[in-house]
Amino acid sequence: QVQLVESGGGSVQSGGFLRLSCAASGYTSSRGCMAWFRQAPGKEREGVAAIDGLGSTSYPNPVKGRFTISRDNAKTTLYLQMNSLSPEDTAMYYCAARRYSYCSGPRLEQSEYDYWGQGTQVTVSS
Repeated sequence: QVQLVESGGGSVQSGGFLRLSCAASGYTSSRGCMAWFRQAPGKEREGVAAIDGLGSTSYPNPVKGRFTISRDNAKTTLYLQMNSLSPEDTAMYYCAARRYSYCSGPRLEQSEYDYWGQGTQVTVSS
């Protein structure tokens, strides 16, 4: 059974940084696609960073240059480094993983992912 557990969320001031982690137990797809999504109150869930089996990454424009996704395949841990945070980044952040053992091409669409964590809250104050 695959379990994704996020950590690292918290409250920071505008301009600050946070590093989120996602520990993936039971997930043996070391070259699978993984991603981070976020959902702010009253808004739809959106992808903020994705990585494929070869380490290629993808980011939407609002976070490009500020967020960096990475993974430690040996530990099947996913990370999200978030810099220059603004109040607009306030949301619940979720880790997601695709079930296929190999994935080429990072994906930011929710429908591509089979496993989800419970989320970690990020709050940025001005």
